[in-house]
Amino acid sequence: MTVIRDSMWGVLLFAGVAWLAIGWTVLRLEPAVTQVAGPVVLFGALCEAVRALSGTRTWWLSAGMAVLFTATAAILLLDQDATYATCASLVGWFLMVRGAMDVAVSTMNRGIDRTWGLMLAVGMAEVALGYYAAGPLARTSDSLILVLGALAVLRSVADLVTALRLREVSVGRDILHLTPERMAGVVGYSAGLADFEENPPTKAKHRADSPRPKSFHEEVLRSTMDLDAKIAQAGVIGTGKPPPIPKEWPPVPDSPAGVESAKKIEPAKTTEPAKNITEE
Repeated sequence: MTVIRDSMWGVLLFAGVAWLAIGWTVLRLEPAVTQVAGPVVLFGALCEAVRALSGTRTWWLSAGMAVLFTATAAILLLDQDATYATCASLVGWFLMVRGAMDVAVSTMNRGIDRTWGLMLAVGMAEVALGYYAAGPLARTSDSLILVLGALAVLRSVADLVTALRLREVSVGRDILHLTPERMAGVVGYSAGLADFEENPPTKAKHRADSPRPKSFHEEVLRSTMDLDAKIAQAGVIGTGKPPPIPKEWPPVPDSPAGVESAKKIEPAKTTEPAKNITEE
């Protein structure tokens, strides 16, 4: 199972190329439609079975569609003397179900997958094509050939985009290398975030006038600001607002003559202000 999941992008890449070959063959060579529709739908069922083995959240949808499409392909393969109307209606059924699932899954993943818009467009195109195939207009060999060719092209786009996206995600795991110090910081921040989400702090009495932080990040920033303010109140220079300079201090010398005159000042006069600030 792990091997299949790790190589899922390669399987989908192969499926996308195979769909392109099927579409070109159907449109260019014009084989017997009633004999080709069954294997095309059966290949779609096989692709759904492989998707079900990938271990995604929607594996049960892929497994159900694999069973449903296998039954559809079996009907097409066993009934070779069927008319174009029967063949077109079953192909339209396949397209409408597959397109509806693409629309549903892409809408569900709109917050985590940036290709959801493309998959949504592909699903809507499949639904529209299936609606046309199941209607009274697709009753000839030429119209059914066009429907099968369009089916193969749409599935090729969907599988190729999904394969490249899975490859990007799998490679992206090893792109970012953090130093041990930053990794420790990330681990600590993640642990604190998990604790904050599981046990959010209650409102303290001495902070009744301040609003409660909305997130763990805001809590960290607020704690850091409180610490900086306490350090500044303790008189530590370098954090927060520096203490004011007493007016009785002599100005900073800005010339060699000023430096020489500053040396003549008694040490008691120069050190006394600093002593007063320390006492304060």
